Amino acid sequence: MTKRLSEVADFAGVSTATVGRVLNGKPGIAPETRDAVLTALDVFGIERPKHFREDRAGLVGMVVPDLQNPIFPAFSEAVSLRLAKLGLMPVLCTRTADGVSEAHYIRLLLQHQVAGIVFIGSSYADAGPDYGRELRDRKVPLVLINPADANDGASRVSVDDGAAVDQALAHLRALGHDRIGLVLGPVGHVPSARKLAAFVAQQDGSGTAWRDLVAHTTFSMEGGAAVTGRLLAEGVTGFMCASDALALGVIRAVRKQGLEVPDDISVVGFDDSLYMTATDPPLTTLRQPIAAMAAAAVASLQAQINGNVVTGDEHNFEPELIVRGSTRIRRP
Repeated sequence: MTKRLSEVADFAGVSTATVGRVLNGKPGIAPETRDAVLTALDVFGIERPKHFREDRAGLVGMVVPDLQNPIFPAFSEAVSLRLAKLGLMPVLCTRTADGVSEAHYIRLLLQHQVAGIVFIGSSYADAGPDYGRELRDRKVPLVLINPADANDGASRVSVDDGAAVDQALAHLRALGHDRIGLVLGPVGHVPSARKLAAFVAQQDGSGTAWRDLVAHTTFSMEGGAAVTGRLLAEGVTGFMCASDALALGVIRAVRKQGLEVPDDISVVGFDDSLYMTATDPPLTTLRQPIAAMAAAAVASLQAQINGNVVTGDEHNFEPELIVRGSTRIRRP
């Protein structure tokens, strides 16, 4: 137990002696210190002292797939700020390389009777049917932002993937690109499937064999780079990518082929992640309205916490095309 309390102290940024004073209800502890220690107890799955257990209802779990993709920290920050204004305390739960999964976090969150859960870029389907059923049976308030899986009946806040593809294709076509490739995430990833549906709808009647222009891969620079060669061999001169990381991988692979962006190839990303203005070249991308989406998600969560019934509607938000240096008029 001493080792676990030491871990709690490290997580909360206090001494083990301070942890002991909080656990024993000693006076003179600053509220923010007390809250940090109690949150650390919850994160490590340690039962709170009885006199603190009624405080658990103020906790909200934020489940994200990873923190490598800058869009997830951006959403987490925006959601956290709005939860804090409501007097709710966010607990960040992210998958780790050593096997800590959504199921692990959901189990901990259910043990601690959280006020609600916000899934960002993931969903309770990732944890398996048993946990999904338990969340529904317990009527835990939850909201999903850009969920990776279909979650009918749950409150969802999403960017309009179809509108994103329409904007990217219109931009690239206006620049003279008629062979446009689409780089997506894995098969079965719902936002990628929606982008694909919009892309196919745009190809119908054009005589284009769209399957040759689409590539599924992992959401990473390496994934984007891995599929670029095949699409270039298909004569693609314009790329629309399902994330900024994929777009940066495409740019890297294009250069390895002896081509230049945007002189030879134009590339459009998705998300408008941090530092996309500082890449070489600055990335043309579709910006997600993070602040508006976070506000809608927290408003839905608050309504559920207050006892309102969720209709299962999905709120879609229009992305914004941000034109920078990675796209230009196609050279004859």
